[in-house]
Amino acid sequence: MLEALLGTKNRELTLQYLLVFNEGYAREIAKYFDVSLPSIQNQLQHFEANGLALSKMSGRTKVYFLNPRYAFLEELTALLVKARSYYKPELKEKFEMQRKRPRRVGKPL
Repeated sequence: MLEALLGTKNRELTLQYLLVFNEGYAREIAKYFDVSLPSIQNQLQHFEANGLALSKMSGRTKVYFLNPRYAFLEELTALLVKARSYYKPELKEKFEMQRKRPRRVGKPL
């Protein structure tokens, strides 16, 4: 949807992932969307180099999250949320389902 503006589909998917799940690491994002790992790593490095994302180490894993001090974060968030409403149903469902792990057995709904 925003490829013309952002440059690549993977860049848009990575931003959407960070917005919906608040944080993520490259392998997790690549696996979630079934895209190549180097592409996602490049996007995350690009975002960090330009101040859009920050990272922290969690053990040996570099976890990325959107920079809360980024000047255009509010506008970018509004744009991404609006773009999500135009996605195909199967992609839209990926962003609405926010559970990363299965529910504990026997846990009430």
